[in-house]
Amino acid sequence: QTPLKKTNALIAQMGITFLNAYVPSALCCPSRASILTGKYPHNHHVVNNTLEGNCSSKSWQKIQEPYTFPALLKSMCGYQTFFAGKYLNEYGAEDAGGVGHVPPGWSFWYALEKNSKYYNYTLSVNGKARRHGENYSVDYLTDVLANMSLDFLEYKSNFEPFFMMISTPAPHSPWTAAPQYTKSFQNVSAPRNSNFNIHGKNKHWLIRQAKTPMTNSSIQFLDDAYRKRWQTLLSVDDLIEKLVKKLELNGELDNTYIFYTSDNGFHTGQFSLPIDKRQLYEFDIKVPLLVRGPGIKPNQTNKMLVANIDLGPTILDIAGYDLNKTQMDGMSLLPLLRGDKNVTWRSDFLVEYQGEGYNGSDPTCPGLGPGVTHCFPDCVCEDSYNNTYACVRTLSASWDLQYCEFDDREVFVEVYNLTADPHQINNIAKTIDQEILEKMNYRLMMLQSCAGATCRTPGVFDPGYKFDPRLMFSNHGLRARRFSAQPL
Repeated sequence: QTPLKKTNALIAQMGITFLNAYVPSALCCPSRASILTGKYPHNHHVVNNTLEGNCSSKSWQKIQEPYTFPALLKSMCGYQTFFAGKYLNEYGAEDAGGVGHVPPGWSFWYALEKNSKYYNYTLSVNGKARRHGENYSVDYLTDVLANMSLDFLEYKSNFEPFFMMISTPAPHSPWTAAPQYTKSFQNVSAPRNSNFNIHGKNKHWLIRQAKTPMTNSSIQFLDDAYRKRWQTLLSVDDLIEKLVKKLELNGELDNTYIFYTSDNGFHTGQFSLPIDKRQLYEFDIKVPLLVRGPGIKPNQTNKMLVANIDLGPTILDIAGYDLNKTQMDGMSLLPLLRGDKNVTWRSDFLVEYQGEGYNGSDPTCPGLGPGVTHCFPDCVCEDSYNNTYACVRTLSASWDLQYCEFDDREVFVEVYNLTADPHQINNIAKTIDQEILEKMNYRLMMLQSCAGATCRTPGVFDPGYKFDPRLMFSNHGLRARRFSAQPL
């Protein structure tokens, strides 16, 4: 069963499915900023979903927005550009220009004020506020986005190339399904993999504190959320079918690239965490990526390690823009899409997250002390100030490995061998070869300070990788020494 049958038939089966597509940060705003800029969070500086975390802030608008890939498409490549849906979580905030702010790069702008909703929301229509209520036929956001997109395809200029970005909030909470789909998937529940409802032993303290086993009410809640998310995706599936049919009707389907992806994963019960994202595990950082278009053979899969920072460079490459003129950290996927032989590709990438927490204690969980946030029943808190980590995710011929360090008093380290342990149950930081740990620590420091081309240098398991252990004690002294002194 899947809620995306038509999407699968119209995009995946007509093109390529990337089996190892990731986000460098498993949270909406940093992830969306990475898509728009082609940069890692440490280079675009959007660290969480708040204005203080640079989400749609004045600083973001001034420093990053003029250089997003849509801005370059419109100003440098002559594209007409269309945006509809959720932009950045704090878009429309009064302190940052309100809905009157239309980012550079968009010819047509239909952006949701603030975070995900399905009814009772405000759209910025080219900078003017338009209120929507709760009448399904005129207000259900997924359908409104579909209709606006179809209108654009109907009335756009035929003398300029076009780019559309349709950003449905679905399947984001509050998971309001269209009325015709509220009874769908009644017998569907969250997957019961081997990491479902078990204690996260040998993991960061935030994971270890989750109550295990979960209460029946928590399990019911997460199964219900899973089902509702699937229900909301049925309307997304309809949207994709309508768009593909319209492109076909216009005679434009064969020369249009269509990308389908998401801004982060989501957990439902793994390691007894009821629902959310923000964690470093596969279920939060791995996303779908399907692409169809000219020169892409149907029904292909690709195992290369790709990330959302690659989307901007890919689209600019398709448009014929010289990527050397950008400051982007990602790589163009175009050689992979075309099936070029002998492509040199990355073997690792960076995952980074800066924890979000409040100064006060959560009144429902006084025992956890100050700094925690996003707490569910039974004091399962999803985030905290020191839920701040960075990881190298490596995928090469010899290793399928994730190495992570927390920036906290423990300098906690998590390492997973995903070949032997795909569900990341066993943290092997204390048993893995010390030399691999040192190399991964060094590689992590390199990636955390990378920008542009230096983000694309060979990884630890590439033949071209060079490691000089002396460097660990010169330019990055403190962190490396502190790390090496750890009892492993």
